[in-house]
Amino acid sequence: MSWLAILEVDAEFIHSAGISRDIYTWHKMLWQCYPNGPDRTRTDIGFLTRIDQLEGAYRFWIMAREKPARPPWCPPEGFAVKEISSAFLSHGQYAFDLKANPVKARVQREGGQPLYKANGKRKSGKREPLTKKEELMQWLFRKAEKGGFRIADTECLEISPMVESHFRKKDKTNNKEYAAYHGGVQFRGILEVTDQKSFEETYYAGVGCAKGFGFGLLLLAPVDL
Repeated sequence: MSWLAILEVDAEFIHSAGISRDIYTWHKMLWQCYPNGPDRTRTDIGFLTRIDQLEGAYRFWIMAREKPARPPWCPPEGFAVKEISSAFLSHGQYAFDLKANPVKARVQREGGQPLYKANGKRKSGKREPLTKKEELMQWLFRKAEKGGFRIADTECLEISPMVESHFRKKDKTNNKEYAAYHGGVQFRGILEVTDQKSFEETYYAGVGCAKGFGFGLLLLAPVDL
């Protein structure tokens, strides 16, 4: 069982309340949909989110295995939640809308040679956002192949320019705040399921990284063949 919730809040209220548009602040606000879960992690609930800025409003999406409750800052008329039926993921094709954080990790090197972990895998360095269209397409194709689906029509695939989402977060090691950002890219198109089990796992786990900051949630609409 899983649930999909939509929260719409007037932008004027957000600004008048002095609520920061920092994406880490949004993450903490959306976590208020689970008032009894302060000691649990995002993965305990299967918690994926997305934030869309509309004209004069903000729309927040939550997909989770546990039913979310309306948080205090969201008006009753702006909150809707529905159960996702088990049959929803049984279709062969879907129109999809994905806001993701496509990145590549530089390999750590010393003297020109890659460094390795104790388990034999290469050590990864700083993650860098992907911005070129060809790189973004290849990133999506790799995620699709591992995730049990493929892009059905590459000609109709829409890829938006990267948008920076800034935030400040405290470093637990030195108790200092630092500024950072995630690069968000929106993909829209048609996907075809190639492996049902892997596709379901991908849907609930999300696509890519920075899932705690509003990325990785697949919005789907079945396509009738």
